Amino acid sequence: MTRGLKEEVARVRNRDFLEACVAGCALVANADGVVKPDEKQKMMGFMQTSEVLSLYNASEVIALFNKYTSHFEFDFGIGEAQALKTIGKLGRKPDEARLLVRACCVIGAADGHFDDKERAVVRRMCLELGLDPNDFGL
Repeated sequence: MTRGLKEEVARVRNRDFLEACVAGCALVANADGVVKPDEKQKMMGFMQTSEVLSLYNASEVIALFNKYTSHFEFDFGIGEAQALKTIGKLGRKPDEARLLVRACCVIGAADGHFDDKERAVVRRMCLELGLDPNDFGL
């Protein structure tokens, strides 16, 4: 799934995509309701070293991730709503929306296990974007 992802992200490199991708990362990271400190560090490390997200300035990615994660820490519903609102901006851009879902699937599987809660939030992203979750094996 990661094959060709970096080249595709390079073609759509823009602020809306960056924000949606980071919001998606935060949503996947918070899938179980809380990001433990070690989970946050692991996710941040992945975001800094990921081929997909390495195209963007690392400090900007970290600041955005912290922004979205803080919404979840305040209230899960607010965090989820904010993330989905940002993700939804790509609904009018089907190629970017599909790329976002693919990237979130890769992020969800970064630890070697794409669990049911992570799959569920990515399915929710698909619905928000008007995409069929079955197209992504969800």
